[in-house]
Amino acid sequence: MAIRIFITGGTFDKEYNELKGELFFKDSHLHEMLKLGRCKIDVAIRTLMMIDSLGMTDDDRELITRQCETSEEKKIVITHGTDTMTDTAKFLAERIKNKTIVLTGAMIPYKFGSSDGLFNLGSALAFVQTLPCGVYVAMNGRCFNWNNVQKNKQTGEFEELTNL
Repeated sequence: MAIRIFITGGTFDKEYNELKGELFFKDSHLHEMLKLGRCKIDVAIRTLMMIDSLGMTDDDRELITRQCETSEEKKIVITHGTDTMTDTAKFLAERIKNKTIVLTGAMIPYKFGSSDGLFNLGSALAFVQTLPCGVYVAMNGRCFNWNNVQKNKQTGEFEELTNL
């Protein structure tokens, strides 16, 4: 069975407008990333939204939840902005118990060329195939339980809560 990938935006898919000096969304880079990574996994991809996670609302999280619940796939990867990734992970974990869901993102946009996004996506796809049902965050080559992770805004890395 395929792995479902839901795209929600975040730095993962941002591009840079050199004239305005701003980051913006155009199209997802996910297909290009899977091709570059020579992914041979059967995936089904759907874009739910293209927003910065700081602008994500509970209505947006409800939409993500409904899509996860109704997806025939039991293994799901969600690309998401890093600022509120743990909020969405908690929201999903409180509502979905019978699927394996891994959220991932990037600290640097893929189009910058030095992004961590490709590595994080590959890690998330590997983790979702091996983990039991539950909600997880995959960043920096590590996988965290939804209730034991936070983004360290000083280092730009995700870490366990118990390590603080």
